[in-house]
Amino acid sequence: MQQRAIKQMIIPSQDFKLDFGNPQGKTSETWHGGIATIFESPGDEVWGVVWKMNKSNLSSLDKQEGVKSGMYVPIEVNVSTQEGKEITCRSYQMTNYERVPPSPQYKKVICLGAKENGLPPDYQKKLNAIEPNDYKGKVSEEIEDIIKKGEAKTH
Repeated sequence: MQQRAIKQMIIPSQDFKLDFGNPQGKTSETWHGGIATIFESPGDEVWGVVWKMNKSNLSSLDKQEGVKSGMYVPIEVNVSTQEGKEITCRSYQMTNYERVPPSPQYKKVICLGAKENGLPPDYQKKLNAIEPNDYKGKVSEEIEDIIKKGEAKTH
């Protein structure tokens, strides 16, 4: 899938909050804990990076995000760039989820991504303050590689 980052940090709609959970309470076999979603929450904000992609790739992205299985639904979110420009973006919201803390490994991947993409230090502190679950087992080699590469880049 061809993607390129728009080099602007954004604040989704100023009225969304990051949360972690599992759809219908089913634990993620990949991440061993809650996975990310956003929900409307007046006064809160979620920082991220906008990716520009060809519309022909939407079905592939939807598949990756579990839309067909009903895990997530695509939503449109109005975001503001640092320059104050409004953009409508596609995001994904978990359906019927039960709040569950993320595994330490998933939290680390989220925090490394925030650091690597230069999200504001205050937001990074919020992410680092998230209390993970107590999972101490193994994750896939692919996830271990992501963590190792991310730690190497940020040190």
